[in-house]
Amino acid sequence: MKAAVQIPIFNYEPLRDKLIKIVQTAESAGFDAIAVMDHYFQIRNVGVPEEPMLEAYTTLGFIAGVTKKVKLGTLVTGVIYREPAFLLKQINTLDVLSNGRAFLGIGAAWNEEESNALGFKFPPLKQRFEMLEDVLNLAMQMWRDDTKPFNGKQYELPEPMNHPLPVSKPHPSILIGGGGEKKTLLLVAKYANACNLFPTPELEHKLEVLKQHCRDVGRNYKEIEKTVIAPVSMTQPTEEIIETCKGLAEKGIDKVFFSIRKEEDIDALEKFGKEIIPQIKDL
Repeated sequence: MKAAVQIPIFNYEPLRDKLIKIVQTAESAGFDAIAVMDHYFQIRNVGVPEEPMLEAYTTLGFIAGVTKKVKLGTLVTGVIYREPAFLLKQINTLDVLSNGRAFLGIGAAWNEEESNALGFKFPPLKQRFEMLEDVLNLAMQMWRDDTKPFNGKQYELPEPMNHPLPVSKPHPSILIGGGGEKKTLLLVAKYANACNLFPTPELEHKLEVLKQHCRDVGRNYKEIEKTVIAPVSMTQPTEEIIETCKGLAEKGIDKVFFSIRKEEDIDALEKFGKEIIPQIKDL
């Protein structure tokens, strides 16, 4: 099992210096990846909307410049936030400048309140899923350097060129967030290298649904990395965190994202490197 870091808050002082400390300490501790949320103001189950929220891909580019090894991406980008060619240009740029460390974390979007406040269109769910599948198909085409016209259900691009191409081979990893059984997990089976699920009592059922979708589309279920956001605080006792990881591993989870939500969590990163990551790496 691998451990990763999710950064959902940015209300640190001084923000730039604390962010550097977080990401460099996480890398030194042995975390596999660093993810940031992709929102334009803070979501209500984490904080209040007025709290600081950095733009995701600018932030990831900054993090790339002060780290060397960790994978970098969002958990996850709502498909409505950016035109698809622009999003893929951001991913390519991050991948090239980080020397192959970018992953595309993406989902169908959910935050209608945020969209309404900032003037983003928030299409019906069916349309958002069509947008998501278009982006996934477009990514595959552009990463092949195939510039023929793209005609999707929601997007049309006359000449989808995107140079430089990514450093990652065959392309940056695709992580799809969400546990919808009919649409989201089917898209995971068809397109994704990883999924991100909620660690609820339904987790094992969701994984069984994903297995069936993989059978239906002829995909090897084992090829897909299964991830969750940790249902524990980083400052809980080491034994509790390790037991939680063991339980998740037994259910089939490969990677756990631990959220940094307070100052104490920054200090806990070093504890993870010494006491937790070595204990879970063989799970």
